Amino acid sequence: MRSPRHLLFICSQNKLRSPTAEAVFADYPGVETDSAGLNHDAVVPLSPEQLAWADLILVMEPAHRTRLNRRFRKHLAGKRVVVLNIPDNYGYMDPALVERLKTACAAYLPS
Repeated sequence: MRSPRHLLFICSQNKLRSPTAEAVFADYPGVETDSAGLNHDAVVPLSPEQLAWADLILVMEPAHRTRLNRRFRKHLAGKRVVVLNIPDNYGYMDPALVERLKTACAAYLPS
């Protein structure tokens, strides 16, 4: 039996996009999910432990990848970071956000 793939979703505040992604894929077969925010006042601020746990890091915007690289460069060695290009235009569990996440993440989920 293969171990699950660990997906870490990151946005700024960990209030809308990344917790929605964590919830949407939480029950997906072969996947374990977590989420965090890059802001110091995020609901769940990103930690080096989360980065170590992650097999794949999915950020919502290019600016998140830039900030992630700036603040956590030494923890990203060998890690793949994917930009989903999902703007901060959605509420938590907004059906349009859920559909956009499913489309953007399809290529990164186990088949």
